[in-house]
Amino acid sequence: MTRRAAFALLLLPLALVALAWVGPRLIDGEAQRERVAAIASARLGRSVTLGGPLRLTLLPQPMVEAAAVQIDATEGDAIGVSARALRLRLGLLPLLVGRLEPRDLVLVGADIRLPWPPASIGALRPPPWLVDFDARIENSRVAIGGAVFEGVAARLAAPGPLDAVRTEGSFTWQGAPVRFEAVLGRPGFDGAATLDVTLALQGAGATARGVVVAEGGFEGRVEAAGPDLAVLIASAPGPFRATGRLVVTAELAAADDLALDLAGVTGRAAATFRFAPVPRLDMALALARLDLDAWIAALRSAAAPPLPMGLDISADAASFAGQTLRRLRGGVFREGPRLTLTDLAALLPGDAQVEGSGATQGQRLDLALRFAGPSLRASAGAFGLPVERFGAAALRAFEGHARVELDAAQVSVPELAATVGNARVSGAGVLRFGARPALGLGLTFDRIDLDMLAPPAGGWTEALRAPPAFDANLRIAADVLDWGGGTAERAAIDAVVEGGRIGLRRAAARVGGADVSLAGGVVLGAAPRLADMSLEVTAATATGLAALVTPALPQGLAALPLRLRVAGGGPLDALALTAEGELGELRAEGQGSLNAALAQMTGNVTLRHPGAPRLLMLLGAQAPPAWLGEGSFSLITTATAGGAGITADSLDLVAGGLRARGSLALALGGARPRIAGRIAAERLPLPGLALRGTDLLPFGALGTFDAELALEAGEVVVPDLPVLRDLATRLLLTEGRLGLEEIRAVWSGGRLDGRIAVDAAAAPPVVSGALGIAGAALAGPLFGTPFDIASGTIEAQGRFSANGNAPAALLATLAGEGRFAIADGVLAGVALGAAASAAARDDTAAGEVALREALGGGATEVDRLEGGWRASGGVVTLDGVRVVAEGGATGSIEGSLDVARGAVDLRFLVQPGPAEAPPIGLRVTGPADTPRRQPETAAWARWMAER
Repeated sequence: MTRRAAFALLLLPLALVALAWVGPRLIDGEAQRERVAAIASARLGRSVTLGGPLRLTLLPQPMVEAAAVQIDATEGDAIGVSARALRLRLGLLPLLVGRLEPRDLVLVGADIRLPWPPASIGALRPPPWLVDFDARIENSRVAIGGAVFEGVAARLAAPGPLDAVRTEGSFTWQGAPVRFEAVLGRPGFDGAATLDVTLALQGAGATARGVVVAEGGFEGRVEAAGPDLAVLIASAPGPFRATGRLVVTAELAAADDLALDLAGVTGRAAATFRFAPVPRLDMALALARLDLDAWIAALRSAAAPPLPMGLDISADAASFAGQTLRRLRGGVFREGPRLTLTDLAALLPGDAQVEGSGATQGQRLDLALRFAGPSLRASAGAFGLPVERFGAAALRAFEGHARVELDAAQVSVPELAATVGNARVSGAGVLRFGARPALGLGLTFDRIDLDMLAPPAGGWTEALRAPPAFDANLRIAADVLDWGGGTAERAAIDAVVEGGRIGLRRAAARVGGADVSLAGGVVLGAAPRLADMSLEVTAATATGLAALVTPALPQGLAALPLRLRVAGGGPLDALALTAEGELGELRAEGQGSLNAALAQMTGNVTLRHPGAPRLLMLLGAQAPPAWLGEGSFSLITTATAGGAGITADSLDLVAGGLRARGSLALALGGARPRIAGRIAAERLPLPGLALRGTDLLPFGALGTFDAELALEAGEVVVPDLPVLRDLATRLLLTEGRLGLEEIRAVWSGGRLDGRIAVDAAAAPPVVSGALGIAGAALAGPLFGTPFDIASGTIEAQGRFSANGNAPAALLATLAGEGRFAIADGVLAGVALGAAASAAARDDTAAGEVALREALGGGATEVDRLEGGWRASGGVVTLDGVRVVAEGGATGSIEGSLDVARGAVDLRFLVQPGPAEAPPIGLRVTGPADTPRRQPETAAWARWMAER
């Protein structure tokens, strides 16, 4: 080889490279525009317009590239295509000689708009010209109806007239990459073509295999599976598998009778994609079990879908808030940001049925609910609400309806109307979410039974020790409030719970005709504390309130206007209280400390009234108590009250003429209340007793309580009786048996001792006793009758008994015996000494006149008068009564006194001198106040005449 040939051989590759690089540039690109457009039109089967410059390159591969590509639609076809660039890969050798022979076609940055539904579903079949074709799109955007696919990269290949058309590639769906592959067979003699479509998204895949029929449409089967359904749609997470029949028409694509396995739960499903009038996807799920909490969370957090979606879901059982709901069903439709719920229904625990529907408004969900059930206790308790705090009979059958608004910050109930048991309730409420939820309630009840709703005994203290984990603003009203057997009207409470504190702005009610209001605060925790508590009670009359609180309040006091105010605060075991009140003119004041845990209170109490007699009349006295005397009433004591009873220390009582001090304790733990203590009175006025009265004595009251008291009195004042001084006795009352034991007193300067007993348990009641008097000096008449002991020193002993319910009956049954003696005294009504002196006169006529005068009245000074007595059936008979009068005259008294009827039958005898003379007598009969006198001097006169 010559050197020239060798050099030419070396330059040949360089020449070829230069030709590949420079040759395409020698071809006039603008002159080839129409040719390139024609080639692209032939390949795509549509008219192609190239609006930008053309560029031909050889390396790294032969290619012609055109910008601003517009692909025109064909007649009757609304498909629109535009692209940023079109690339045709060319054959190398033809290009070197200036010919353009395409090998494949690529659209870059294409914007493809495919109308859906197509004019005919038959358009899915490959057109006849699609032969020996290989085309790709890159970094493109495809819009099918209302669905938009970004980042589309796909390849379409049709090797020959009998080969299937294969399309494969990827696109981005809601930010996630999706791989797809479709194989469309060539139509057979019947015009049908096979079609296989496969999609893969984040581990999930779906495959549809079937036939595109000649008359249009697709029929086949679809199978989908994946590790997590929540990746595809707004649902509970979990693996899934579904298989069933798929039908596609021009209007819709429907997968019905799908066999579904969702996280191990089997069921049936169906899905329908409607192409017209607007794209819409509808799904139906029927499952054996459902995790409703997970589905709700998924629906709340899901982004708006790119097209309207409907979900109809049902389950035999669904878990919600740790509970199982039965027969759950409901429909969910989502279009853009709007969510619509229809035909919601479920059977809650306790067989409560709830139904509803709703829709979202922006970020808010509005629901209309209807509910009913046999037991609100069972249904609410199943979700952890503290129903055990309420009575067993509370929270019974219920029904009602409500409107609920839910957003990310709160759930509100602007409308509520329900019936719980026999009570109707209406109102509104709101619950704001957060680290510390806030509850607002405004409810109106027609009737509330607090006995059923209140905590059990002792439960209030325990409830206050456990602060709620939420704040609350409460306004609750009730037309009628039942509590403790009583009824309140127009009850209302306005309270706030905030930061572990209850603020009671006002609680008010009308109770028994009284207006009652309560305000203050409670600091909750291990040591609950009340702050600024205030209770006020006002009433024009206390009659209605007294009937509820203390039926024993006398009618006279109950009819008076009432005003009461109690204020205080502090820990529950040392709650400081002050109280003041008025009941008519009766005023009460008190200060003390309350231990709520022990239900015990200690403090000072003062009661005052300007007129003790008026107060006694208000307490039920039948007549003005003149025996009490004029003056005010006051009671001052230090008292301790609790469940076991009441103790009053340092008791100081003033009532008219009554002055007393002492201490009392009322015990309530036994079968009957028991009073014990000591009373010391400076002056103790007592009412007189109508001895012949027929009004029943209050013996029945003695059976209502027991007592043991030590009684002392400086003086005891009883109308028409001498004052009793330095009284000391012990009062015992047990099971209706009253005893005054160890009675000691000073009466008229003498000593009185003995005992008195009343057996009110007997039928009729029995009064008995034994009394003794020694050294008593009378300063006035003893009985106040014409015949009486006007003065003298008395000694007497006796025992007695009587039975009956009234003083007259007691006198009528009086029985007993005793002795008495009067020394250096005066017997009023007859002058026995003067009669004896008159009988001793020598002048018989003058003596007889003086005798009759002595027997007609006057008095007898006696050195000693003594004898005995016996009583039976209310008649007292004198026994051996002897009289030693002044001047040595002697005599006797015999007969009887009918104390029940106030009558006397007595005979006064005096022995005149000499000793053998017959006695001179005076017979006294008839009423004790107006007795008849009958002198008995006939025997003495006859003796004198015979003498």
